[in-house]
Amino acid sequence: MNDDQLTELASGAFRERDRRTGRILPSPAWHDLDADGRQALYEHTVVSRTLEAALDPDGRSSTVRAVLARIRG
Repeated sequence: MNDDQLTELASGAFRERDRRTGRILPSPAWHDLDADGRQALYEHTVVSRTLEAALDPDGRSSTVRAVLARIRG
């Protein structure tokens, strides 16, 4: 898998949870990126979340929606 594919996988709001503890697990793609790839991922994520929020009627990114959905249960 190339860095662009890893970035796409790691930048999404979805995170798996540990079935026993419920703890959020980091994206496996994150671990496959080197330092430059992780910096590029960060920059990509900032832009993506900004665009998502701009397109959402309530100004929420996918991350905000995922967190709110979890809180609301």
